[in-house]
Amino acid sequence: MPKSPLLMLNKTLHISTSPHLVKGVSTDQIMLNVVLALLPVAVFSVYAFGLNALLLLTTTTLACVLTELGLCRLASQASTVADWSAVITGLLLGLTLPPIFPLWMAGVGGVIAIALGKFIFGGLGYNVFNPALVGRAFLQAAFPAAITTWYPSFLPDRFEHLAGSVLTFPLLAPQVDGISGATPLAAFKFEQVTTATSDLFLGLTSGSAGETCALLILLGGLYLAARNMLNWRIPLAVLGSAFLLSGILYLVDSQVYPSPVFMLFSGGLLLGAVFMATDMVASPLTPLGVVIYGAVIGFLTIIIRIWGGLPEGVMYAILLANALSPHIDQWLQPRVYGTTKKPAP
Repeated sequence: MPKSPLLMLNKTLHISTSPHLVKGVSTDQIMLNVVLALLPVAVFSVYAFGLNALLLLTTTTLACVLTELGLCRLASQASTVADWSAVITGLLLGLTLPPIFPLWMAGVGGVIAIALGKFIFGGLGYNVFNPALVGRAFLQAAFPAAITTWYPSFLPDRFEHLAGSVLTFPLLAPQVDGISGATPLAAFKFEQVTTATSDLFLGLTSGSAGETCALLILLGGLYLAARNMLNWRIPLAVLGSAFLLSGILYLVDSQVYPSPVFMLFSGGLLLGAVFMATDMVASPLTPLGVVIYGAVIGFLTIIIRIWGGLPEGVMYAILLANALSPHIDQWLQPRVYGTTKKPAP
């Protein structure tokens, strides 16, 4: 006897609690995609600065990976090197440094970034601050002269010649070559010289190893945002607030303050906004929280650039916002359905 059509259509309904995930993306996959987004920036850095940048990025990345591997063994923990987070930290640290930065100092920065910026807090997922910026902050305090010594890009012999400071023996003062080049921010702050927007956008200037080509940084950010591996609200809030404050200052006195476009494309603002401020662990969770967090970074960056003693302020702005991040989440906790915002007396 044939079955009834209604019985044939009968299916079991499975009811379960949330979350209802159909397909998940692992931490390893997210980190690998961040590495892929950073690779064009790193490759352009090597193209612009030659062997100096290649050795710098290799040193910082190896220092971070080996430090993480060694600390995991000392703590009798399973190695976490395969999650790609140490590689990201090493690449970002190298990209924030001058291309002729002494390699031994860069190696020390990599050790500090992993040991103090990440491992001491409990490893991936527990770090309060962006590890790469923790390493750079240490280098800024320990070696202020070396970290503010710049080098021109696209020199003819960049793939054949190493700057004298790169292979400086540990604990010795680096010997800087006679050739040097000021960054666009330094040139404006101390000499009132502006740089063409096209040069800033295409990376035809001096600066840290990875901050010069705005185009590639933006493309990397768009790739991650399209794959939902980056909260697009954070870089948008960072860049929007920086544009707003610098635009107001420019309207007040264009002879004293640079244009907002110059502020966006110069220095490490784009690299910081796209790849560092968006650290999933060190940034807030709520939609309004990430906007406030990004706005704090943008405003602080411009304030430090204009009125601070240094031409750049992105690193300090992001680290200060990292410290503020958990408080932002606490202040903006959503109200539980059926309760009042304040407890009843």
